Amino acid sequence: MEITILFFLTSGLFLGWALGANDAANVFGTAVGTRMVQFTTAAMICGVFVILGAVFSGAGTTETLGKLGSVNALGGSFMAAFSAALAVYMMTKLGLPVSTTQSIVGSIIGWNLFSQTQTDTTSLLKILATWVVSPILAAIIAIVLFKLVAVFLRHAKIHLLRTDAYTRAGLLLAGAFGSYSLGANNIANVVGVFIPASPFTDFHFTDLLTFTSTQQLMLLGGFAIAVGVFTYSKRVMLTVGGGLLSLSPIAAWVVVTSHSIVLFLFASKGLEHFLATNGLPTIPLVPVSSSQAVVGAIIGIGILKGGRGIRWRVLGGIGAGWVMTPLLAGLICFVGLFFLQNVFDQKVYRPVPYELSEPAIERMEKLGVAVGNFRDLHSRRFETAIAIRDALKERTGLSDEDLVTILDAAELDLMVVDATGIDSLEKSRLTDGQVQALRSLAGERYPHRWMLADALARISEEWRPREKNKINKIYNVDLKARLAVVFRTFRADQ
Repeated sequence: MEITILFFLTSGLFLGWALGANDAANVFGTAVGTRMVQFTTAAMICGVFVILGAVFSGAGTTETLGKLGSVNALGGSFMAAFSAALAVYMMTKLGLPVSTTQSIVGSIIGWNLFSQTQTDTTSLLKILATWVVSPILAAIIAIVLFKLVAVFLRHAKIHLLRTDAYTRAGLLLAGAFGSYSLGANNIANVVGVFIPASPFTDFHFTDLLTFTSTQQLMLLGGFAIAVGVFTYSKRVMLTVGGGLLSLSPIAAWVVVTSHSIVLFLFASKGLEHFLATNGLPTIPLVPVSSSQAVVGAIIGIGILKGGRGIRWRVLGGIGAGWVMTPLLAGLICFVGLFFLQNVFDQKVYRPVPYELSEPAIERMEKLGVAVGNFRDLHSRRFETAIAIRDALKERTGLSDEDLVTILDAAELDLMVVDATGIDSLEKSRLTDGQVQALRSLAGERYPHRWMLADALARISEEWRPREKNKINKIYNVDLKARLAVVFRTFRADQ
């Protein structure tokens, strides 16, 4: 691996370290603050389980974050991660539990603005909605859980010393669960911007075991988070543990458990699959704010006690940090990209042109877009998403959904199917039938990414998406993930 690639990855490690330094407080802050668990014990458990969560359950949320802005050059990934990490570090120095989710979202939007890339508003709205939903949900869970625990203790009549021991064990178990959930949900904040430009290749240990490039990034990010936990998280733990509201050991356990449940709900592919296969509404897999979840749980306990013990001034400082973090990260990213490109001559984004070609027009018509509204733009080439969007916005009769369809169809992303790439995919998680379909296309070139997907679907049923419904949702999401691997493998330089 080239030394420049290693250098670019350091910003992701810095962000992972900053996340561990800040967000470990959300897992063990209440336990350490109430002196029920020693900091060293908390740091060891948190470090181990955050790595496990990142590697084994971190894939779901990275897909959503990647859709928000596909940072497609390592230089851009470096600056996006560095900006987010710097913003989090500055807030950590102030002892504030800020949101790494908000910081990386701010950085990605900063990159989108600099590269004139269209921001995926659907993914952005999903993430923004969780900034409101997650603290409210955590507060509700905390209130219900606290009442249930109070009723249980009142009827169980457990000795005080045994209650103390049970509470300590419960805090350790809840912390382990919370650490796993933190790694699963928030690893997207650390490595999400590197996935489209990943410098790693899949490792095949046997015919049955593959360690993908994404998993390698997640493992690195998980280790970085663990190091942050050990080296710099104690101060924020004490702020969360006692600065916002004085908590009893039982209340501390309720807060950690409530926070962990919220993170798990928004990160579990297994839960999504269970809900979908049973015809139930699914929960979006998005990286939610660990800080907002734990603060929401603490406020829930405070409201249950009448709100008198809540230190509103501390809460105001935390809220101000939440507002400033994404703005600061976005500004640092935009300015940093300018210097990285113009002073240090580094490639911070790969230009993605658009062309309203005949195949693209035919696809739009098939999908129900009234192409007559922009007939004079047919065969025109646009160098950025912003340029084609501005040209189309002048036309009447086009909805926001139509604009998304047009951008997807017109994006130029040359695919060249070659034997070397097919061989590299043979031991991946593609089926034999899917690989065979790729082999039949060896030597073909496709100017639009969707053309390769359509060609594969015509050849093999295993490449065809199923009818859109709740039951088939998981299958179609998995198929899109496999296609994303194919696109990365066969993408040619424009």
